[in-house]
Amino acid sequence: MALDDAGTDPLEFDCPRCGHAAAADFYGPCPGCRRDLRNSMAGQARDVDAAAYEPKMNVTPNAVALKE
Repeated sequence: MALDDAGTDPLEFDCPRCGHAAAADFYGPCPGCRRDLRNSMAGQARDVDAAAYEPKMNVTPNAVALKE
């Protein structure tokens, strides 16, 4: 049984963001507020260069790796 198939009536509540009456399966912003939030908070994907991992000086190499 999926969440979409819950078979319950939508909740009726005031939107926590704008205060207008809303009806939805879950409590949260109304559809208009969700659309506005998506448009205002959406970010652009970008590539981020991460620095290579360098262990701290107090980290000692594995003894098995040093065995020759």
